[in-house]
Amino acid sequence: MRTFKIGGVHPAANKLSADKAIVELALPKQVIIPLSQHIGAPAKAIVDRGAKVKVGTKIAEAGGFVSADIFSSVSGTVKKIDAVPDASGYPKPAIFIDVEGDEWEESIDRTATLVKECNLAPEEIVNKIKAAGIVGMGGATFPTHVKLMPPPGLKPECVIINGVECEPYLTADHRLMLEKPDEILVGLAILMKAAKVNKGYIAIEANKPDAIELLTDKSKEYAGIEIIPLQVKYPQGGEKQLIDAVINRQVPAPPALPVSVGAIIQNVGTAFAVYEAVQKNKPLFERVVTVTGKSVANPSNFLTRIGTPMNLLIEAAGGVPEDTGKVISGGPMMGKAVVTVNVPVTKGSSGILLMPEKESKRKEEQPCIRCAKCVSVCPMGLEPYLLATLSANKDWERVEKECVMYCIECGSCQYTCPSHRYLLDYIRLGKTTVGGIIRARNAKK
Repeated sequence: MRTFKIGGVHPAANKLSADKAIVELALPKQVIIPLSQHIGAPAKAIVDRGAKVKVGTKIAEAGGFVSADIFSSVSGTVKKIDAVPDASGYPKPAIFIDVEGDEWEESIDRTATLVKECNLAPEEIVNKIKAAGIVGMGGATFPTHVKLMPPPGLKPECVIINGVECEPYLTADHRLMLEKPDEILVGLAILMKAAKVNKGYIAIEANKPDAIELLTDKSKEYAGIEIIPLQVKYPQGGEKQLIDAVINRQVPAPPALPVSVGAIIQNVGTAFAVYEAVQKNKPLFERVVTVTGKSVANPSNFLTRIGTPMNLLIEAAGGVPEDTGKVISGGPMMGKAVVTVNVPVTKGSSGILLMPEKESKRKEEQPCIRCAKCVSVCPMGLEPYLLATLSANKDWERVEKECVMYCIECGSCQYTCPSHRYLLDYIRLGKTTVGGIIRARNAKK
C-alpha cells in the first residue's frame, strides 16, 4: 500500500466520532463572520449596519486576486462591523448578524436531487467557484479558483482529492465521504474539467475502509477517477506528501508549486463545496465540523453555519468536560489552542478538540540527547533540532540558510522528541522572523 517516502509518525488515531452521522446544528441567535478566513487579502465588507440579508447573500468581496468572497450564513439584520478575536486571540474585523428566521436566496437549489451533468466551459466553472467563495477546507483555506489558474508554463495532469484526514480525532471528511459520495465524485469531475485534465484520484487512508469501499464502488460510474488506499501515516495530508504517495513525484523546493509536477490538490470538503456551488448555485456558508475529545459526552459531526460561536457546538456535544485543560481549533498536531470558546467557526474550521488537563500540559523540557529522531520523522528532510537551536539563539541568517521556510509545521519533530523540546515553537518563531526579513528584502528590490 502506498505512502510518502520521507519521515512521518503514527500518533493514535482517536477517531471517536467516526460512526456519528452528520447532524445539522441549530441556528444561533447571532453569527460573527470574520472578513479574514482565507489565505491572502481579507475580504472587504459591502454591507452596512442595519442591512437585511438572506442565507447566501454576499456580504464581503475579495480584497485581491488571492482572496475570497464571503456570504451570509443566516437571514437577519447586520448589527455591526467590529473586531473579534480569532483563534489566536488577535482582533480581526468581522460582520455581526442578528438571526431572524432562515430565508435563503432564491437562486440556491435546496433540493437533494443529484445533478451529474455539467455543461459549463472550464473558465465558466472557475468563475463560478470564485463567485461562491470556495477555499481549501482542509485547513489551509487557499482560494480554490487560484489553484485552478496555474502560472504560465505550468500544466496540470491530474486532480488529487485529499480524503486522508490524517490529523488525529477529526472525522468530518470521513463522514462526508460516507454520506455524500456521489456529490464528491461529481465535484471531482467538475474540478477535472476546470483543470482540463482527464485523471482524478481520491486518496483515503486505510483506517477508513468503509469510505474506500463505498467510493471505489461509486467511482465506477465516473470516467478517469481512481480511489487510492494509502497506509496510515501522518502528515500524509500535506500536499507534497500526498503527491509523493499517490503519483510518486516529488515537488521541488519552494517556491515550486504542486502543479509543477502536474498535480492540483483539493480537499474532500472542497470537492463537495464545488459540487454545491456549480450544480446548486450554493455559496460556501456552512461546513461540517467535528467536536470531540476523550471526555466529551457525545463526540459529533455537525453541519454548521459559518460564524457560529464554537461554544454552541461544544454545548451540542455535551458541554465542556470538567477535566478539560485546553480547547483546540483543529486537531492535536496542527491545531491551535483558542483563548475563548466564543471564537466563530470559519471556512477552515475542521474540528474542535477538548483535551483533558493531564494530556494538555507540556512535560518539562530536557536537553537534547542527540538521538536524531526529529530528523528521521521530518517529512521535509530538515534538521528540526538545528533549526530550533538556531532560532532560540536568534541566528536568523543561518536559520534561513538551513531552509526553515520549507517547514510545513506538522509537529512530527516535537511529537517524537524524547526530551520534550519545544522544537516546533522555536521553528515557528524562526519562520515568522525569516519570513519578515525576506519580505523586507524583496520590498527594497
